[in-house]
Amino acid sequence: MTGQVPLLPRLLGLGGLLPQIACVAVLYLGPSDWREPAVLIAFAYAALIFTFLGGTWWGIAASAPAAERRRTLGWVWIAAVLPSLIALAAFLPFVFDLIWPEPSLVALGGAILFSPLVDRALGPLAPRWWLALRIPLSLGLGALTIAAALS
Repeated sequence: MTGQVPLLPRLLGLGGLLPQIACVAVLYLGPSDWREPAVLIAFAYAALIFTFLGGTWWGIAASAPAAERRRTLGWVWIAAVLPSLIALAAFLPFVFDLIWPEPSLVALGGAILFSPLVDRALGPLAPRWWLALRIPLSLGLGALTIAAALS
């Protein structure tokens, strides 16, 4: 993790944890009639952010030099679409009225916790400070999402 994260990405990234923090606070401390909306919002927010992350990987791959894209980046295109597919799969139990949302929240939280492995594999294609930003955000959102499931 080299390079200092610029202030604006750091602040906006940390601010992006606030909705999940609020949901978890409501789930653990709020009134019982707020539980269902809070857990649904926690799921939706984790799915949105995870899908957004896939879009950033797509953008990093697309901005790589053409020779680099042809030679080594096939896996990034696949990794970039997986967050959207995982988020959709996590939503399907709700659609089919199966056990939901706790297992889906755990699956999303776990996937988010492991997402820095893709960021790390991007190597020099990502900004030097990318991992220094991504690791705490992924650990935070992943852990908060799992905490929402366990509430």
